[in-house]
Amino acid sequence: MDQLAAGAIRVPGTEVRVLGRCTSTNTLLLAQDVGRPVLLAADEQSAGRGRRGRRWHSPAGAGVLFSLALPLRRPVRELGGLSVVAGLAAVRALRALGAAEAALKWPNDLLVRGAKLGGILVETRTQDAGSVAVIGVGVNHRSPTGLGARLRRRVAALDGLLHPLPARNAVIAALGRELLQALRAFDVGGFEPFRSDWAALDAYAGQRLRVRLADGRLLAGRADGLAADGALQLRTRHGVRTVRNGRVVSAA
Repeated sequence: MDQLAAGAIRVPGTEVRVLGRCTSTNTLLLAQDVGRPVLLAADEQSAGRGRRGRRWHSPAGAGVLFSLALPLRRPVRELGGLSVVAGLAAVRALRALGAAEAALKWPNDLLVRGAKLGGILVETRTQDAGSVAVIGVGVNHRSPTGLGARLRRRVAALDGLLHPLPARNAVIAALGRELLQALRAFDVGGFEPFRSDWAALDAYAGQRLRVRLADGRLLAGRADGLAADGALQLRTRHGVRTVRNGRVVSAA
């Protein structure tokens, strides 16, 4: 197992910390005052979380697990687009490392040929006159034995995509730098500059999707890009529907 080391995770302008084991890097950073960017990485999380309260499964040393926290000035009403911004940044970083088929499932699941490579959890809280965003990232670094069977879905890992396999420190640094750049750009210009990136990195561009809405209903339609705030647009029999809170459950 390659060892995490704060000094080997180079993200300019960011305080980097490393823990062997913790509950959740997101939870720890949300509880702190954040005056400048902070990146917290861990070998293992006992209470790692995904979207909608799901558990994030990753054996000790097998995953790239970290959170990046930074203060934002953007109005709270515009922060809904952060999930897509973070997802796009992560895909760009993974492709730059050599994972050429990495793609994004709305809003921020990381896929390779339909198999889940990783996920992102975005959480925010108010601080002083602005907000703090905490971006939690989990990427499978080495193929976890039996994980696909436990989750009942296909999973991917970087050791099956990148040869030679970069050390976790290098992967975290690459993701952290891309995330920080994207979040700073979002803080200045909002979501609109990122909309044009979506089509190239969308795992299901133009496909017919079934989306489970927050109230449990299913909505079917063809993927039709993103709204101005990062919401998913579906072209249905009754026109274009905008989904701000939902989960893509299938694509064809």
